Amino acid sequence: MTLASARSVALIGVAGTMVEVEAATASGLPRTILVGLPDTSLYEARDRCRAAVASAGLSWPAQALTINLTPACLPKAGTHFDLAIAAAALAADEVIPTAMLSSTVLLGELGLDGRVRPVRGVLPALLAAREAGFHRAVVPRGQAAEARLVEGMAVTSVGHLSELIDVLHGRAPREEDADEPLTQPSTAGPSSAGRGDFSEVIGQLEARHAMEVAAAGRHHIVLRGAPGCGKSMLAARLPTILPPLDEKEALEVTAVHSLMGNGTVQELMTTPPLSEPHHSVSMAAMVGGGARVARPGAVSLAHRGVLFLDEAPEFPPRVLDALRGPLENGYVTICRSQAQTTYPARFQLVMALNPCPCGLADDRDGG
Repeated sequence: MTLASARSVALIGVAGTMVEVEAATASGLPRTILVGLPDTSLYEARDRCRAAVASAGLSWPAQALTINLTPACLPKAGTHFDLAIAAAALAADEVIPTAMLSSTVLLGELGLDGRVRPVRGVLPALLAAREAGFHRAVVPRGQAAEARLVEGMAVTSVGHLSELIDVLHGRAPREEDADEPLTQPSTAGPSSAGRGDFSEVIGQLEARHAMEVAAAGRHHIVLRGAPGCGKSMLAARLPTILPPLDEKEALEVTAVHSLMGNGTVQELMTTPPLSEPHHSVSMAAMVGGGARVARPGAVSLAHRGVLFLDEAPEFPPRVLDALRGPLENGYVTICRSQAQTTYPARFQLVMALNPCPCGLADDRDGG
C-alpha cells in the first residue's frame, strides 16, 4: 500500500480549518472511494479528477484508491478540494513527488479538460492557512491577486492540472507570474461603486446635516419623506463620507465578499460597503442561510458598512425583527444540522419610509 497526502482548507463561514487529503492505493479492482463527510459537489470530485488527469496525459491509479479527508468529523463542502484530491491521488500512484505537498495549500476546481477553475473563499481559506503556519499556496489563474492579499504567502497560479504537475516537479517558478500583479486597494465598496459622491448632493441642508452627524457617530438613522425627495440618493452616498476601513477591517469585509462569487474579488476593499436588499427579501437572504452550506446574508455583506432598507414598512415584520440580534451583537449565527456558522454583521442601519401609504402626508402641495 502506498500513502500520500496534500493540504487544503475546509470553510465554515469565514473560519477555515486545515484539511489533510490522504490517498492510499492498494491491490484490488480499480475503484475510488471518497470518505470524510464530503457533500455532493465534493463527492463528485472523483469523476472530475479522473477526467482531468486523463486530459493532462496521465493515468488515474489502476488500483483500489481510498481518499480520506481529515479531520473526518468535520463536514466538507465545495469544489476547491479538487486540486488537492488529484495531487494526492497522483502522488500515491508515485506519478508526482511528495516533497512540496505537505507544505503547500492547494485550492481549485478541475474541469473535465484539466483546466483549473476559480473557486469561492480563496482569501478566508489562505488566512486560515497562514494562521496554521502554511506559507505557500497554489490557486487558480486569475485569483492570485486575491490570494496575495494574505501577507507572507508565496502564491503560484495555475490554469491547468499539467501546470500544477510542473510546479510539483520543480519545472515552474513557485512565485506568482509577473504579468499578474497585486491589485491596489479598492477605493469603492462592492455595492457603492457608481453611486456617486456625497459632495454631489445639492440643497437638502437639514437632511445632509443629519446624515453627516450619523456618519460621524456611526448612528442608525431613519429617513422620512415624500417619494422623490432624495432619501435613497442620500442613503446610497453615505458610505462615501464614512472613514476608510483599516487593514484588519478591510480583510474582514473582503473575506466575506470572497465567499459570494467565483473569482470576483481582485482587490482589498477599503471603502465601507453598501447592501440594499429589496423589500421582498426572505429571512435567509437577509441574515444568511442555505440548505447545507450557510451563505452570508445582506447583514453580513453590509459588515463595516451600511445596510439600507428602502420602503422599510414593506419588509416582512419577522425579517425586520431578525435584525435585532446583529444590531446588538455585531454578528449572526446560523445553525444547521451538520455545522454552526457565524458571520460578522456590524453595520450602520439606514431606513427610508414614506410618511403615509400614499406618501403625500408631508407634501404641502399635495393636499
